[in-house]
Amino acid sequence: MPIRTRRGRAAAYRALWEWPLHSPARLFVVLAVAVAVVIGLSYLGGAVGSPSPGGRALQPAPSAGPGTTAPAPGAPPVTELSPRSLPLSDAPPVALAVAERWTQAWATHPAGTTPQQWSAGLAPYTTDEYLGVLAEVDPANVPGNAVTGPAVPVEVRPEAVRVQVPTDAVRLELLLVQVGPGDWRVSGYDRAS
Repeated sequence: MPIRTRRGRAAAYRALWEWPLHSPARLFVVLAVAVAVVIGLSYLGGAVGSPSPGGRALQPAPSAGPGTTAPAPGAPPVTELSPRSLPLSDAPPVALAVAERWTQAWATHPAGTTPQQWSAGLAPYTTDEYLGVLAEVDPANVPGNAVTGPAVPVEVRPEAVRVQVPTDAVRLELLLVQVGPGDWRVSGYDRAS
């Protein structure tokens, strides 16, 4: 069994990390110094990177109008990248038809249907990424058996549509994304609230 002594390099390191733990006052002093160092370094890092060549800090220019920001001299205007909602009437009919077909395939699960058979029926209307998730669902746990109404858009964006479709057991809310020109696929679903 090795004998531990208070000599050597290990003893020096041990003394360093044990020192703050001898009293609450020492621990507080060590933490205060650590916080001050972090704040000082972040302040110096911000001060070093912010001044412009003229010695003044850069100020954001006023906006040139909705949807654009004021460009640097000689640069073209930059469009803001904020998602925009479209009116519900702009929902693509193709996306609504895909939502109804997907929900019909989702609700079609006669007794004895395997998860592979069920997910194969959903494959033409589902993104590849989401199909991997659905492949692990047991169709016996799916509550609906039939679609009872048309797909109704809830939210419309340029390349995504959120749609609700009623079934005989639950109302589903589907997220459809555009994967190609005129090609819409379901990338998620949940029960509508």
